[in-house]
Amino acid sequence: MKKISIIIPVYNTAKYLKRCLDSVLAQSYKDFEMVIINDGSTDNSEQIINEYKDKYPDLISYYNKPNTGVASTRNFGIEKAKGEYIMFLDSDDYIDKVLLKTLEQYTNKDIDLIKFKLQRVDEEGKTLEIVPGATFEETTGEDGFNKLYSCLLYSTDVLLDSPCVYLIKKEIFAKNNLKFTVGTEHEDFGLIPFIIVLAKTMVSVNFYGYFYIQSDNSITRNEDYKRTIKKAYDALKHYDNAIQLTKKLNLNKLTIQNIRIYYTNAIILKAKELHDEEQEKYIKEIKNRKMAKNIKVRNLKQFIKRLLLSINIKLYLQMR
Repeated sequence: MKKISIIIPVYNTAKYLKRCLDSVLAQSYKDFEMVIINDGSTDNSEQIINEYKDKYPDLISYYNKPNTGVASTRNFGIEKAKGEYIMFLDSDDYIDKVLLKTLEQYTNKDIDLIKFKLQRVDEEGKTLEIVPGATFEETTGEDGFNKLYSCLLYSTDVLLDSPCVYLIKKEIFAKNNLKFTVGTEHEDFGLIPFIIVLAKTMVSVNFYGYFYIQSDNSITRNEDYKRTIKKAYDALKHYDNAIQLTKKLNLNKLTIQNIRIYYTNAIILKAKELHDEEQEKYIKEIKNRKMAKNIKVRNLKQFIKRLLLSINIKLYLQMR
């Protein structure tokens, strides 16, 4: 059995926290630790964590720190993790009781990266959406990324960059000095594609083991326009970093092309969320980076897309 570290950042999720922790404790696979980091919660999350820590001292490592955001908190958890594998679990979500057991056959084979699937549920646990995804047997991380990217083009796998649907060998972070970028939105978008391509081996399994709760307080629903602007410009930072990384890494040509298209598509869609003068400024940033050149012409549709992006990005956005 391989030890698994389940990293659980906590920030004001007392309402859901017990269900989250209970779902881990109920696992039929027992060689795991819970690395719980309280990121400056102001509700009674700490009280709940302490109750569980007192009851399960051998399973729970607990850390309390000032609020610094989810990227910093996940990085902290990675540093403290003792397991050979790492999994991220948001404290307002929960997992299936046989998730780790289901993945055991792959950890026993030392697969670097294991992707599973997610379903969105309401606060009572009723399924709202089964999120589709690609399924494939053992392959390289690069090939796995290209398979996921190919499915993403047809909206059949929309969670390529979510860290919560992967079991990841810890050494991928350590060997490649990879961390979530602190102080940015979309920190997953900036990191997970490179976790994938740097994995020596990867599988994607057809098991819906993660339950993502949709609530009024969900991060993705609690938005304001200032944050929308920050997300857009942070996406540009992640793009710039991704371009530099692809130059340093020994990746094949197709992978480099797909990474660039992946980031370009996401950033162009960010422009659609901006208004008036802010959108104009953002489009200028896109043009300055000459992102239209990233769209490789492999068919007529891509030719038209590249042509539109080169001539008039606003017109392209109106057509989407």
